[in-house]
Order: sequence, then structure tokens, then C-alpha cells
Amino acid sequence: MMIGKTVATRTIVQVLRINVEMRSRLLLTQFVRTFKAKSDKRESFFITTPIFYVNAQPHLGHVYSVVLADAAARFQQLCGIQKDQIIFSTGTDEHGLKIQQAAAAGQCDVLKFCSDVSGKFKTLFDMTNIGYTQYIRTVEERHKRAVQHIFSTLMDKGYIFRGNYSGWYCIPDETFLTEAQVKEVTLPSGEKKMVSAESGHTVEWSSEDNYMFQLSKFQDDLQYWLKFDKRVQPKRFQDQLLLWLDSELPDLSVSRPRSRISWGVPVPGDANHTVYVWVDALINYLTVAGYPELTVWPPDVQVLGKDILRFHGLYWPALLIAAGLEPPNSLLCHSHWTVEGTKMSKSLGNVVCPWTSIERYTVDGLRYLLLRGGTPHSDSNWSDTQAILTLNGELANILGNLLNRCTAPSLNPGLLVPPLSPHYFQTMPAAGYRLVDQMANLPNTVARHYTDFNFYHGLEEIIAVVRQANVFVQDAKPWELKNLPDRTKLDSVLRLALEAVRFAGVTLQPIVPSLASQLLDTLMVPEHHRGWDSLETNTDVILKKSCLHVSRPLGARKKLFMKLKGSL
Repeated sequence: MMIGKTVATRTIVQVLRINVEMRSRLLLTQFVRTFKAKSDKRESFFITTPIFYVNAQPHLGHVYSVVLADAAARFQQLCGIQKDQIIFSTGTDEHGLKIQQAAAAGQCDVLKFCSDVSGKFKTLFDMTNIGYTQYIRTVEERHKRAVQHIFSTLMDKGYIFRGNYSGWYCIPDETFLTEAQVKEVTLPSGEKKMVSAESGHTVEWSSEDNYMFQLSKFQDDLQYWLKFDKRVQPKRFQDQLLLWLDSELPDLSVSRPRSRISWGVPVPGDANHTVYVWVDALINYLTVAGYPELTVWPPDVQVLGKDILRFHGLYWPALLIAAGLEPPNSLLCHSHWTVEGTKMSKSLGNVVCPWTSIERYTVDGLRYLLLRGGTPHSDSNWSDTQAILTLNGELANILGNLLNRCTAPSLNPGLLVPPLSPHYFQTMPAAGYRLVDQMANLPNTVARHYTDFNFYHGLEEIIAVVRQANVFVQDAKPWELKNLPDRTKLDSVLRLALEAVRFAGVTLQPIVPSLASQLLDTLMVPEHHRGWDSLETNTDVILKKSCLHVSRPLGARKKLFMKLKGSL
């Protein structure tokens, strides 16, 4: 049968489109595993933070990134993943022109400069109770081997070629920029200069004979990878990546002349070029997984700040696909912190020092503030006044005072976690029934928020339960019940309130591990009974739970959180 020219042409176009789609599917079929689907039957958990550039001292944003990752890893452990099956990497990025310049400005050997600053990051993360399993430095030999191996792999596959790059380069951001990513600004002096449209940093025109990566070949693959819900969270950042993909991707320069940047990994087989610092840095995630002999891959979650979304959401998955490796299962992209509504700046003198914050608020206090006030989808505001109000109001008053009241000798002379009478519910105040309902809903609700990395929503739910427990105690009037000859009602009130405190203690473990441990120690909750599965999600089960009808001695009573002074 004859086929008309128009029909034939349309058919050829359709076939070509199908072939493109099939190519994407062939490359990515084995890669498409959404975080949500995988989390239901997860036996291990691999999470990373960005590695932090050592050209400057650690700041609050760095701590926020690692605390987010730490809370996610601790939550997975509470949900049943064995501690030795959790891989959690962080570390420092120590190559590049900025590092050369910073070391030279301080008249310091560049490796010593890097080691000093990297040591400060590591010390800070240890102080803030970050449970990383690997701390990677890009100056390590294992990392150099990984970078050169994947560079050689991409060259062998034909995805890296020699070419000329002419365009804008931003030294502070260590990044190449297209015309669409720069803008002209006028200085107060009237002088005009070009800056990065995203960061505002000065850019310079560069023309270099570099190695180029064929990023443009992976546009369809990236769009296919990003088709799936929760590939990047929050959703607005996935939408941003898809918007960038609406424009044609340029090929990416992946080296710099060694005459300009000597501090970095040499291009394999060409001592005159240095691997581009961002390619070098991104490969750290493969290094910690043992590349080229991978022991685990891909990462379940990669945490990053919104300022490096393009690198992690476009360049990184494209490099992996080109090398025949899976892209990450999901990215968690968080926003930044401002101070009293103003961007942190050295010139303004408003940069929040994490060391000072730990001294002022304690380690758990700082962790709580970051996860209580941090909203990944939009910039969060740091306020010392609000910090004091939050910690005093929620940890010291709502939670701490409830625990202290229910364990005080005046109401609890036996220093027990007292028994709950099965008959008490017949006369229990309405506030008690509301409390039990909220307790039953708490585990699943908080788990959903924690899984979506919305820790601030989870904390809202926890504090709401503890607040309701305070209302229940107030309505039950234990100070009057203690005068009755029979302690049954008083013990039942105390036990139900302490059970709410136990629920709070278990669910707070990813956020404030030391404080939660102290709380659960006071209630003498065994280590094996501190997992997520120890929390009942059925009202009837909570009311009829047999172990609540038996008393046990309290552990040592300590002030849960010392109230902070109202002035700084």
C-alpha cells in the first residue's frame, strides 16, 4: 500500500520522537526509583551533605545542612535500619582558585591552610552531635583516584573533548556562566561591571582551551529523571530545574589551565590542565561509596543549599548517566537563613557564629532552633530574641515543666512512673480523651513530616501533644487529688501525662538526641523500647495497654533544659 509523503514524514518524525523517548528510558529505566517507593522496604540508608568550601570559616548555614541530614539519618535508624547500614557523608571541598588566593593572602602553605579550616568544620560537626560515618576531604588520595577514574571513563566514552571555552567566569562562585546568568550593574561611583545574576558576585571574561563535557546530550535524560514526584524536594526546586531545562543546555567546561589553577586534581594524561573544581567536588559522593569499586549506590538523599541546585540537579546527574551510573534517588534542597530579615553579610557584621550560638543556647538548643525554625522551601529568619522565646517556651516550659511536675516528690513521693488504672477512663476529663487521640495520631503524622524533611511541622505536632498534656493535668487538678486517701486517680493522671512525655521523647530523638535521651532515661525507658514501633497508633491500645498498669521506678531527675535569660 502506498503511503503519502505527508503521512510518511509525520511517521518518521513520530519514530524519531519515540526513539528519543526510548533512549531516555533505556538509560534511565534502572535509575527510576522514587524515594517514597524505596523507603517502604529500605534496609540501608545513604545520605550526603554538600562538602563545604574551606575559603572561609563555618557558619550557621553549614550547620543547618548537616543537622538536616543528621536528623533524617537518625529518623531512619529509629524506623528500624541498623546503625551499621547507614552511610552518612560530609566533609570539605579544598581545591580551586579561591583556596589558592586565600592561602596566599594569609602567607600560608595551601595544604596547611586547608587542613586548619577543615579541622574547624569537623570539630564543629562533632560538637553539634552530627553522626556522620564518613568525613571526606578532596585532598585525599582516594578522592584523586576517583576523580581521575571517572574523568578517564567519560573521555573513553567520548563525552569529554578538547575545545575552546569563551564566556564569563565567577571566581567567588567557582563557576562558568552563560550570558543569561550575568547582568550589568552600576556602582555608586558610576562605574559599570558585570555580575552573576544569582549571587551578585563579580564575573570576568575568560577564553581558554579547556576540556568540555557534552552536557547538551543529556537534556532529554535529565527531563525524564525529573518527571517523577519528590525527585527534588521541596517541589519548587524541582520546578526550577525543569524550567532551566526548557532552554538548551550548553556544553560544560570541565577543566582549567594549570597555569591559572594549580591547586587541584590534574586531568589524567594532561598535566597542563586541572579538573574543574565543581566536577572534582561532586565526585566526593562516589569517593565515599568506594568508587570505582562501589559498595553502595545511589544515594537515597543528597542534601544541598539552593545556591548549588544547578550543579547537583543538572551537572551531577548528567555526569553520572554519562558514566553509566544511577543518579541519586532524591535531592533535598534547602533555602537560606537571614538575620532579622536581612541577608547575612560580613560587611554588615550580622553573620551568626555557630560557636557562639552553641555556647548561648547549648548543642540541642541550636539543633532545635534550626529544625524548628528552618523551612526548606523558603528562607528562614534567625532572631536571638525569638530563639530565647522558643527554647524557654517549648523545651523549658511546655516540656520541661511537665516532666518536672509529674516527677516532683510533692506529687510523686515514691519517685515512680506510676500505674494507670484501667477504670480511670470512666471518669477522665474530656482533655484526657483529646490527649489520647492526639497521641494516637502523633507517630504517623510526625513520620510523614520527617520523611518529607519538614521537621518543623513534625515539631509543631509534638509540642501540640505536650501542650495538650499540660491542659489535661491542669484540668485533672493533681494538687487536689494528692489529698485523697486513695492515690489511684492521681497516679493515673501522672502516668497518662508521662506517657505523653514518652511519646515526645521518642519522636524528638532525631532533633535533640541528648535531651531526648536524658528524658527517656528519667522515665527508665529501655534502649530497645525507644524505636518508632514503640509508639501506639490506636486509641484503644493506648487506653488498654497492660504495661501502663504496672509501675516502675524513675531514673535520675535532672533539669531537662535550663531556662535562658531574657536579655543577651
